[in-house]
Amino acid sequence: MTDAITQALAEVGPRLKRVRTQRRVTLSDLSEATGISKSTLSRLESGQRKPSLELLLPIAQAHQVPLDELVGAPEVGDPRVRLTARRIPRHNGATMTVLPLTRQPGAPQAFKMILEPETGEPDPQVHEGYEWLYVLSGRLRLILADRDMTLGPGEAAEFDTRLPHWFGAVDGRPAEILSLFGKQGERLHLRAKSR
Repeated sequence: MTDAITQALAEVGPRLKRVRTQRRVTLSDLSEATGISKSTLSRLESGQRKPSLELLLPIAQAHQVPLDELVGAPEVGDPRVRLTARRIPRHNGATMTVLPLTRQPGAPQAFKMILEPETGEPDPQVHEGYEWLYVLSGRLRLILADRDMTLGPGEAAEFDTRLPHWFGAVDGRPAEILSLFGKQGERLHLRAKSR
C-alpha cells in the first residue's frame, strides 16, 4: 500500500466518530440504524477494526452521506461539487425533485426543491427540527397546524417541524423553493394524527 492509502485508512476511524458526534447520534442509535454492533462501531472509530465496504456502506446510508466523505477519498481533477438530484414520490402520485446544496455533515442542511402540483387532501407530517422555506418561483401552500397560507416568490416561512405541517405547489404549476433545516430535520417524517 502507498503512504497515501495507509494515511487515508488511518483517518477513517476519527472521521466516522466526527460525523456521528456532529450529528449527535449515539453508538446505540447508529447500531440500531445499521445493524452493526456497538462494539464493532466503537472499534472502527478507535482504529482497532479495519474499515470494510460491508461496514461503511450501512454507516454512510444511516448518516445520508456519500461513502467518499467517510473514507476521505482524495479529490482528483475538477474541484466543482457535482450534486445529484433525486425524485421523491409524494402524496397522490406527485413527485418532488430534491437537490442537496450542502455536503458537509451537521446542521444546517440546505436543499433546492421543485414540487409538482398535487391533487387530493394534504397529508400533514411531523418530525424533530426547525425548517426555513424560501419560495423561488411558483406559489406554495403551507399548512402549519391550524393555519393555511399561500406564499409567493420572495416570501419565506420558518417553523418548528414538531407541528403538523405540509407544503405543496398550488395553481396547477410547480413551485421551486429553498429549504434549510438542522440535524433533527433529517429524521424520517411521521404522519400526524388527525384531530
